[in-house]
Amino acid sequence: MRDRLIAAARDAARKAYAPYSHFGVGAAVLLSDDSVVTGANFENASYGLSLCAETVALATVSSAGRLADVVAIGVIGGAMDSTGVPRGRTPVGPCGRCRQVINEAAQVGDRDVVIWCGAAEGDAVERHMLSELLPHAFGPKDLQ
Repeated sequence: MRDRLIAAARDAARKAYAPYSHFGVGAAVLLSDDSVVTGANFENASYGLSLCAETVALATVSSAGRLADVVAIGVIGGAMDSTGVPRGRTPVGPCGRCRQVINEAAQVGDRDVVIWCGAAEGDAVERHMLSELLPHAFGPKDLQ
């Protein structure tokens, strides 16, 4: 599962639209039926309107009515070279906003989501549980 998600995230990152930061990020979401949905970051000239790769992938999952089926997520990122390919050997993890968005899926699905954080190149991969990355999270259960 880990290698499959990291490979899919790397492929997605090659499609990142990042003309401002030049930092490509890809995300791959594993669903309970073993299918994978990917996303890449999508920047905007009005920087605050940019979307992270994890958010793009999870919005796609949600629009398919599958938010409760999220089991794991792979994320990679790196500075883009002159051809637009992310590079780097340091694992990249989800930002705080993305951790909150992932938490929504985790609480809807009533599971702790596994997050694989990988480097754009090489073998460096870290395994985290969402509950470790976002302890004391606020979500749908807090609104009941």
